[in-house]
Formats: sequence, C-alpha cells, structure tokens
Amino acid sequence: MPTTGSFVHRLRVRFAECDPQGVVFNANYLLYFDVAFTELWRERAGGYAEMIERGIDVMLVQSNIGYRRPARSDDELDIRVRVVSLGTTSMQLDLAVERDGELLTEAELHYVFVDAATHAKTEIPPEIRLALMELA
Repeated sequence: MPTTGSFVHRLRVRFAECDPQGVVFNANYLLYFDVAFTELWRERAGGYAEMIERGIDVMLVQSNIGYRRPARSDDELDIRVRVVSLGTTSMQLDLAVERDGELLTEAELHYVFVDAATHAKTEIPPEIRLALMELA
C-alpha cells in the first residue's frame, strides 16, 4: 500500500491482545483498525462525538482482512489508513498494519454514512468529504 496520502497511527501490542500461541488474536485487528479510524477522524473531522452532535454517524458494513505475518506482545505497529473511494453515502478504506516497514496485515473496510438518530443512509457532508479526499 502506498504511504503517500495516508494517515498513520502507532500503537503497541498489549499482552492481553495475544492468543495462546503468543500472537495477536485475529479479531483484535478490527479493534486496531477502529482505533486508527477514530484517531484519523479526530484529526480530520473534529472527533467522533462532534460528528454525532451534528447528526451524522458511520457504520462499518463490510471488512476483508488478510493476515501475512504475526504481531506479538510489545511490538510497535503502524496502522496506515488510506481512503480508496468516496461514494454518495459510503466510503472504502484500505488499511495496513506494519512493523518496522514490514507488512503484517492488510484490510479493506467499507463504511456507510447514516443519520445518527434514524440510522438511515445519508450523504457524506461536504466538509467531511473534503477532509477525507486529502487521504485519497
């Protein structure tokens, strides 16, 4: 995955996130992706709570994850997020988990923008679209 036009969040693997084999349990990668997405949102769109106050929310509707190499307790991981596409009401993100530049895991996540109260699909607000386009 290209490094230009992407947002990177670094985190350290905690012991409790590993399985009996000593590697990060697969479901925890969705948690890592959510943490990186939340930090991206905070930097680009003013934070998740602010978005909810404006009546907008996003929901993950599909995830595809490929596991290449294991991460272990105390590893420092870079979670790289790139916007692949922005539709009228949806977006696709590509994510990569890297340790010292080595690709460990990659994912494709699809989100839909919804009205925070009704959960009905809604258009991506122009200011959010503009903030996200910088990562495309």
